[in-house]
Amino acid sequence: MYKERTFGQKVNLFLKGLAMGGANKVPGVSGGMVAFVMGFYEELIFTFRRINLKAFKLLFNGRFRSFAKYTNFQFLVWVMLGSTFSYFSISLILDYFLKNYELYVWSWFFGMIIGSIYYISKDFGDWRLKNMLWLLIGAVIGVAISFMSPAKENDNLFFVFICGIIGVSGMTLPGLSGSFILILLGNYVLLLVDSVNVLGGVVASMFSGDFSPLNDPVKIRYLKIIATFTLGSAFGLVSISHVLGYVFKKYKQQVTAIIIGFITGSLGIIWPWKETIFKSENGSFLLDSKGNKIIENYQRYLPNIQDKETLISIGFILLGILLILAIDYYGNRRKN
Repeated sequence: MYKERTFGQKVNLFLKGLAMGGANKVPGVSGGMVAFVMGFYEELIFTFRRINLKAFKLLFNGRFRSFAKYTNFQFLVWVMLGSTFSYFSISLILDYFLKNYELYVWSWFFGMIIGSIYYISKDFGDWRLKNMLWLLIGAVIGVAISFMSPAKENDNLFFVFICGIIGVSGMTLPGLSGSFILILLGNYVLLLVDSVNVLGGVVASMFSGDFSPLNDPVKIRYLKIIATFTLGSAFGLVSISHVLGYVFKKYKQQVTAIIIGFITGSLGIIWPWKETIFKSENGSFLLDSKGNKIIENYQRYLPNIQDKETLISIGFILLGILLILAIDYYGNRRKN
């Protein structure tokens, strides 16, 4: 699997990492699905599986070249650099558009997922009854997750570590949104908004020579949280990838069918036309520790087809579908 890459290929990996990282932060969108559609999912799983005891032995024995080849380190570095960079760049842009043009952003993602279902399904071929049943199971699980209610925020470090393991599933399991799972666990804002923003602010201050944030107990708390979450994510990436690598090798057709079903089921999460429902008690909203309303679920509704905003949203859905078809066309041209 290891191969030397040109500068252009490295930049390409970085851009794919950007796309995957940005997708991981958006609730309902799976970074793993981006990797699957863009054609580097299996190499990603293979690379994470190579982070094992043998790799650490090579590293501790000073055999750095052998370590780099064995772990496909070049691939991992460029993808993860792109993914990490997106948290402080692309994801901030996405946050802005979600805040100001939410309906259009969800419509665009909805279209991309429809296109992705086609992209993954068109070459599957093996639609026997057994695989159709696996697809149905995946779809049912995806729909069931979309109707679950979120929990309250919990900053216990052990729970944060578990959130890291579960949340990173969006990078390893196409169709399963790690961000949406964090919403269900109650810790999306804490882990992917507040902690990331504090980390970015602390790093920026330190680069300018200001180390005072390290004496701020509130900022230290957030740094502990993001560090614990990162450790849990790293542990989850390696452990889940080992399981997935084995399962893909033994049951590739069945797993692919489940993934297609799962992505189809996740359309319920991405459905653009929805209103947020908040938990209430005696007619008043329940608030979390920061005074934010606690999300109960989403009320989905059918749009008015004559409304101008609806027509624009449909245009964004078509744009999302065309984007995936363009990626497919570009990929086929490169193969030929």
